[in-house]
Amino acid sequence: MEDQAITSIDMQDQQQAMLKRLARVEGQIRGIQAMIKRGEECEAIAQQFSAARSALDKAYRLMLTCLLEEALHDQEQDTAAALERVRSIFTKYT
Repeated sequence: MEDQAITSIDMQDQQQAMLKRLARVEGQIRGIQAMIKRGEECEAIAQQFSAARSALDKAYRLMLTCLLEEALHDQEQDTAAALERVRSIFTKYT
């Protein structure tokens, strides 16, 4: 029972961290839009695009980690089934 409580709290923390990360990415995208409207130089805009893509990629990797943890912690699956699910996740989402 204690493990479930810890897992539930951990999931809530992970959700909040993901939402904060995505809010920052959203702010970066709005900043890029503002730069374009102001007519800033393409290189400066490209730099911000790169930063936003990097931040979104990191958020995506964290989400993949969550999927993998779910697959490996599923008590109803045997090891072979869990590994197949992990393989499927990597094949489908990467």
